[in-house]
Amino acid sequence: MSKSLKLRGGLVFFCLLLSLISLAPNFMADSLPEWWTGAFDPIHLGLDLQGGMHLVLGVDVDKAVESRLDSTLDQIEGLLNEKDVIFKRVERLPGDRLAVTVYDAQAGSQVDSLMKENFPNLEAMTLSDEGGYIQKNYRLSTPEVANVKDYAVRQALETLRNRVDQFGVSEPTLQLQSENRILIQLPGIKDPDRAIALLGKTARLEFKMVAEDVNPQDAIKGVLPPGTQLLYEKDVNRQTGETTENPLVVYEKTALTGDLLADAQVRIDTRFNEPYVAIDFNSVGAKRFDQITAANVGKRMAIVLDDTVYSAPVIRERISGGSAQISGAFNEQEATDLAIVLRAGSLPAPVHILENRTVGPSLGRDSINMGIVSVMVGGLLVVLAMAVYYKLSGLVANIVLILNVFFIMALLSLFKATLTLPGIAGIVLTIGMAVDANVLIFERIREELRLGKTVRNALDAGYSKAFLTIIDANVTTLIAALVLFQFGTGPVKGFAVTLSVGIIASLFTAIFVSRVIFDFFLERRQIKRLSI
Repeated sequence: MSKSLKLRGGLVFFCLLLSLISLAPNFMADSLPEWWTGAFDPIHLGLDLQGGMHLVLGVDVDKAVESRLDSTLDQIEGLLNEKDVIFKRVERLPGDRLAVTVYDAQAGSQVDSLMKENFPNLEAMTLSDEGGYIQKNYRLSTPEVANVKDYAVRQALETLRNRVDQFGVSEPTLQLQSENRILIQLPGIKDPDRAIALLGKTARLEFKMVAEDVNPQDAIKGVLPPGTQLLYEKDVNRQTGETTENPLVVYEKTALTGDLLADAQVRIDTRFNEPYVAIDFNSVGAKRFDQITAANVGKRMAIVLDDTVYSAPVIRERISGGSAQISGAFNEQEATDLAIVLRAGSLPAPVHILENRTVGPSLGRDSINMGIVSVMVGGLLVVLAMAVYYKLSGLVANIVLILNVFFIMALLSLFKATLTLPGIAGIVLTIGMAVDANVLIFERIREELRLGKTVRNALDAGYSKAFLTIIDANVTTLIAALVLFQFGTGPVKGFAVTLSVGIIASLFTAIFVSRVIFDFFLERRQIKRLSI
């Protein structure tokens, strides 16, 4: 046996061995060592095959505009104080407007100058007179409102993707749709309610100082001093496990937000054997936290998540390490989910579930069975046709065809691709294309044999003359498949994945593997007549 044939045969054997290793977890995962199953995953099935969740979420972009106005208000107030401008109040008006109320025209002129210099995205509106005071009205410019809304949707998509990734769902689909909508598909999800709660939580973390001089009972009756708000603190009775909500008045101004977090991890309180979430700020947040705690020793700071107070501890001393903890009425799973959303970041605007469909696995099993039947029927018909028409050479084509399907499944497993129902259709199409390549080669060989060439020369000429035609047909199809993969979504992308993988496997088996089989028999036996 020649050295060239040994090398080519060794390559085919290596590909077969690698395929067996990668596909083994699909059939015998329980009996394989842990390192094996850790390195090679079973083939992932799409939502249409294994069931799961199909969600469409709507992003409340108007809330994002309001949040931008709120942060702008804080900046304006800080700037006016810094520049010693005397003003009565800064407030947000309905819609995308805000107002600065001053005592005289001179202060109004100072406000206009500062606003024009520091807030170019705010447009000045008409003045209004309010009981002798001058109210300067502003609104966000139309391009800025559009930018805020667009950013809110894209940031929400990224935040949701981070949450899904940390939640541990394999091969999820998240993509933007029109009208501020986000499509989410979670194949094989085991706990839909938990997933919905995790995705829908805004997770806006705020640290606010407690207004200890305000009676919460008065606040419940509607008596709230300006600049304060009424929230409720969760309290758990350690003996009975009963959860109650106690009223608590805090200052509206946020001392620190969760945007400055660097990490959040679940820890266990050894004293009470209860979970809590340990949070660490980044360098900016740690410095700000240090300043806040230093200035408020002996006072209570409320840790607020989505307008619910989880705890309101007393600041005993200055905290310089940039670390804190959130403890409250939650079990270990709830603490884990809280840590996930804090690490992934808060949503820039609330999201609402517009569509929620759960696909049952029975539909997936039916689809898989029908797909397998279609592949088997189509493959059997092709095998019979090739065996009848091309005789023993057709047997070689059939062996190559079986190896082609085998390599396709192995590549899907190696690349951790997702097999979908359209993907099965792509495999069926690939079988036809693989046979087409063999037909081209065999017909060229027949032509050479009719010209009186020897079997060896006819094989050489047949493969060389069919090579460019096969490459041209398959590469153009591969380019189309790659375009579908790049710009397609959902089922289209699943079809493109299997089609691309199938083309690569078809080229390898039709041109390389079949030639190795022919050369093996030609070198072992003195064949003078080819059964083709």
